Amino acid sequence: MIRARFAPSPTGPIHIGNIRTALFNYLFVRSSGDKARMVLRIEDTDLQRSSKEYERLIFEELQWLGIEWDEGAGKGGDFGPYYQSQRLDIYSKYIEILVAKGKAYYCYCTPEELEEDRQKSVASGDIPRYSGRCRHLTPEQAEVYKREGRTPVVRFKIPSDRMVVFEDVIKGKIEINSDTLGGDMVIQKSDGMPTYNFAVVIDDHLMGITNIIRGEDHLSNTPKQILIYEALGWEKPAFAHAPLILGPDRTKLSKRHGNTYIGQYREDGYLPEAMFNYLALLSWSPEGNEEILSKEDIVKQFKLERVTRANPVFDIGKLNWLNAHYIRQAPLERIAALSIPYLIEEGLITEEEAVEKKEWLYLVVETVKESLVKISDITEKVKIFFDDRIVPEDDEAAELLKGEHVSRLLRVFKEKLLNAGTVDQEFCKGIFKVIQKETGIKGKNLFMPVRVAITGQCHGPELVNILLILGKDRLIKRIDYVLENYK
Repeated sequence: MIRARFAPSPTGPIHIGNIRTALFNYLFVRSSGDKARMVLRIEDTDLQRSSKEYERLIFEELQWLGIEWDEGAGKGGDFGPYYQSQRLDIYSKYIEILVAKGKAYYCYCTPEELEEDRQKSVASGDIPRYSGRCRHLTPEQAEVYKREGRTPVVRFKIPSDRMVVFEDVIKGKIEINSDTLGGDMVIQKSDGMPTYNFAVVIDDHLMGITNIIRGEDHLSNTPKQILIYEALGWEKPAFAHAPLILGPDRTKLSKRHGNTYIGQYREDGYLPEAMFNYLALLSWSPEGNEEILSKEDIVKQFKLERVTRANPVFDIGKLNWLNAHYIRQAPLERIAALSIPYLIEEGLITEEEAVEKKEWLYLVVETVKESLVKISDITEKVKIFFDDRIVPEDDEAAELLKGEHVSRLLRVFKEKLLNAGTVDQEFCKGIFKVIQKETGIKGKNLFMPVRVAITGQCHGPELVNILLILGKDRLIKRIDYVLENYK
């Protein structure tokens, strides 16, 4: 049975690269048949930095994106505990096994001695490495160190000049010489906590993980982990290392490139289906040329072998294009519901008004929906409907209000509004023909000054919709404001 896992650390918000790793694991599992399983494991051995708040965010971001896991943290299963902090006794058991087999040993070296080793390595032109000075300690020497109050770590013996070879599903055949791994590695710290490379091997084996899909930044860890698998006599899983996501300058994606955490995009009003679609296309491509794909389509077409080795560039422009498409396709009720919290936060409406003016708000959102790139854009797009004090947005708008015919045009428009029983769809669609016939003003000379007079802008939503949304009284109020302040 195929079993893959996502194993984040709850030490901060989830980075875009990590969530893409979770997505690839999910897609691999869901495209591998009904019996395949995805496991969520929380790697929380960094007790100082781990928090329940970040753990909550892990659950929230995965659920928002639609990445469901079958067992693990938050769900349980037959291979728990699924929190590394609850598995310390398990790690201790295998530490003892490795020490008893002569594959690991207790190291009492001080920080000063370790620094001395590092300096010697660098001075000789080698990579920083541990000299192995505690590899062959006698019981008597160890006893002396204990009496000195030294607390040991446990080191795993890295064999010398050994080629570690494995077939990476994405990158192909990988060969790494053990002499480049930095010497015998620590697998248990002096406080009894396991190190990453050790704990992950124990967990993956005992949880029956068959396929490990992760970022290529873990590639250097893989030979170390393979050596631990071999030392314990365990079969190693299949490895696949996805290329790292880069910023536009082709360096590793970081804060200087903008938002790097998935939660920032959720809070900014990106739709989960757009983000799911976009992240799937970072290093993977379907067989056809179609780029707008539903979750079901992606699962159906996903093959790990189609993940490329080239590093993808995070293109915010393409994400925005996809998100705008999904917003246009989404039901009005959904976009309106997502928009209301932004309008409340901006102070444009209250929670009570959101209920009382529900139908009016739906009309407002419908009017600007086609122009939204992300939901948070709503606040700027709809401000024209909330403030009756008209301020031209730029010099072009201001100049339009200075036209010789504008005052007459607006007075005629106001007169028609005053005489109208109601400003409905029929009135809004026909008013400009009536004014044109009466004044002879037509085209841009007719529409543009009216638009600026009631919105302050030269461009924006359909003028008919704006009239309908503002209504008779507010239109008159705005025209009066312009006639008084922009003569």
